[in-house]
Amino acid sequence: MSFITDWLDWFPTLFDGLLLSLQITGLSLLLGLPVGLLLAVFASSRNALVRGICVGVVEISRGAPALVVLQLFYFGLPSTGITLSSFTAGFAALALTTAAFTSEILRAGLQAVPAGEIEACQTLGVSRLDTLRFVVIPQGLRIALPALMGFAILIFQATSLCFTIAVPELLSQAYSIGSSTFKYFSVLALAGLLYAAVTIPATWLVGVTEKRMSRHLTLAH
Repeated sequence: MSFITDWLDWFPTLFDGLLLSLQITGLSLLLGLPVGLLLAVFASSRNALVRGICVGVVEISRGAPALVVLQLFYFGLPSTGITLSSFTAGFAALALTTAAFTSEILRAGLQAVPAGEIEACQTLGVSRLDTLRFVVIPQGLRIALPALMGFAILIFQATSLCFTIAVPELLSQAYSIGSSTFKYFSVLALAGLLYAAVTIPATWLVGVTEKRMSRHLTLAH
């Protein structure tokens, strides 16, 4: 059938776009997760000013749609003298979104660490910093892992928004082919299958991880 021939012709271009989408996802997570962890830790700070700043940053960043943040980084920053390439603006904006949303996921994970273990550290004279580094954060990350993996899938899907700032990711490549061939349905169907080829196995992996984590936490308690 003709659409199969078209798909074979389009596949290399769309696959390149898929790889770029995965690169943006990886960089967004690489930058956003550590910042999200810092925000989660400092949002529970005893210092009211530090806590207020962190909570304010998280709430504002979570409230702004990812598309608006993308536009701000690419079109808004040049007015301040800062010019970013479309690729850099794409992963930087999604990294900010990642930091804001994962900070809440991570904070929930940190708060889920059994209080008895923290009290045991205090009894043994372990410093607050060492308790955080060696007890709270490792266990909190383990608890939050399934939710973080699920959010990573959402960020991968959100890379499709980068077509609005001319990043040649998967959806952008599909639109480019569609505009030259006028076979939008066929090319977008292939793009959808490529997205699904990543998200379906990833969703299955999240489910498996959740089951293992719930079993581990049940045994631990």
